[in-house]
Amino acid sequence: MVPLVYLAPQAQNCYVSQVHHKASGPSPVQSNDTPWQTQTHAEFVDYYARQSLTSESRERSQRLRDKLLAFHGEARVPLNIADIGCNAGTQSRVWAELGHQVYGVDINQELVQIAHQRLREADLDVKLQLASATSLPFRDHSMDICIAPELLEHVAEWETCLAEFARILRPGGVLFISTTNRLCPVQNEFSLPVYSWYPKPLKRHYEHLAVTTRPELANYAAYPAVNWFTYFQLRDFLSAFGMESRDRFDLMDDNGSPLRRLALAMIRRVPPLRWLAHTLSPSTALFARKVQA
Repeated sequence: MVPLVYLAPQAQNCYVSQVHHKASGPSPVQSNDTPWQTQTHAEFVDYYARQSLTSESRERSQRLRDKLLAFHGEARVPLNIADIGCNAGTQSRVWAELGHQVYGVDINQELVQIAHQRLREADLDVKLQLASATSLPFRDHSMDICIAPELLEHVAEWETCLAEFARILRPGGVLFISTTNRLCPVQNEFSLPVYSWYPKPLKRHYEHLAVTTRPELANYAAYPAVNWFTYFQLRDFLSAFGMESRDRFDLMDDNGSPLRRLALAMIRRVPPLRWLAHTLSPSTALFARKVQA
């Protein structure tokens, strides 16, 4: 049996004390003084274990890695990378393959074990830990890049997560977040039409069903999505932590057809068009740089 925590506390002095979590019943609302659910339905684990092995998943992880390296602008190796919600380790792997020092965190015990096994078989040195994004086991200003894909929507205390991401980043460090989009009716969190536009009481009803009698509604997740964001909401919140944000349109390549380049230029220059483009995007993506300690 692989242990719950895979740590090298001495490695670059990044880690603080080890944190262990006990399993409890799933709940759509979680507070810091409640034990976390670290196991979930086999269907959920099997889905992400399979999905993480696809060529599409690897290529998407590589594209994100390369975009973040360009945004960070630092050529040195290794950088300290915090992969929050590391899942089965695909994102961690593509960074470790370039020689960067990767520290992965996830709340799902079985996915952490899968990631550990795969990375060990690939002879890649990635430090993995079972922990909550609301209390990251890293020292202040210890990370160069923090990645949190498809995580924020699942944690009721999302503000604490963002504060933690800002805390662990060095000045000049960069953050990537992908999460739900409250503006767009298309979404992948619940198998219900236009769910992101449902009123909050109705969302709470389906969240309860998803963790009790109808787990298939949210793909058998122990923590179904409870938060729905806009880019502008996250941008404004992070600005209080000395972070300057960019959206997906700011960082898109200016390549492609003349029509695509024209559309991208108009989105960047005309605020109502940018808002419309966000409304047509099924997810929210944010890139931020920490400009103040």
